[in-house]
Amino acid sequence: MTAFVEIAQLGKTYDTPAGPAVIVRDFTLYVDEGEFVCLLGHSGCGKTTVLSILMGLTTPSTGGVVIGGREIDGPGTDRGVVFQSATLLPWMSVRDNVRLARDRVAPRADRDVESYLASVGLGGQGGRYPRELSAGMQQRAGIARAFALEPRLLLLDEPFSLLDALTRMDLQDELIALWEAQRKTDVRLASHAGGPAPGRAAARRTVLMVTHDVDEALQLADRIVMMTNGPAATIGRIFDVPFPRPRRRDELLGRADYFWLRDSILAFLEEQAHATA
Repeated sequence: MTAFVEIAQLGKTYDTPAGPAVIVRDFTLYVDEGEFVCLLGHSGCGKTTVLSILMGLTTPSTGGVVIGGREIDGPGTDRGVVFQSATLLPWMSVRDNVRLARDRVAPRADRDVESYLASVGLGGQGGRYPRELSAGMQQRAGIARAFALEPRLLLLDEPFSLLDALTRMDLQDELIALWEAQRKTDVRLASHAGGPAPGRAAARRTVLMVTHDVDEALQLADRIVMMTNGPAATIGRIFDVPFPRPRRRDELLGRADYFWLRDSILAFLEEQAHATA
């Protein structure tokens, strides 16, 4: 079966006065529909470069990306994006920021806008402006905006790294809850349309997320893709995450295989640190 996201022999090189700087080389990864995949590695290993190419913001030097059978050649509404900071338009209300995205796929769907705000805990907050919100609330609005596109692929660039620990955990849980709710919505819509295709269940949105936090990746991902250190970074190892969903932190901490997997990931990161020391 063909993967939903096909990243083939991806590479990115920049010309510099000192000669070509190879950031990523021969990065090949296939992601199934509905998978949640985390890219993890040391700072500067090219994680964000790969994600930027998937967003359509950066042109690869070699290779290409196919999403749902179509090669991408720039940004598109088939991909929702959440950055480290919410990047909301400061002169627009929270509601209008989300509506701006929603109108790209469903013009004048005001009820939908309110439901997306409510889904991230911002019900009744739509009239406020970004400057009136905490960093965590702004990021909630950014997540609502990304989901409002109803994207086939969600791209997350360390979306919780600037938040305090408690807010970070809350938003991780809300992200997964919204991801699960999207699948239920797909199932409901499919039933009204006569049901999904034979032998195929409605899928969650596919997610690729960049993170440097091992515990975050273990909490969220189906697979963790480890990148080698740059220059010329590539995939070093891929870990399958076997924990059933829904996942509770206290239950994960009671599993012996959680600590074995965590230690294996940390060992890989330590090897990379020594390799470039």
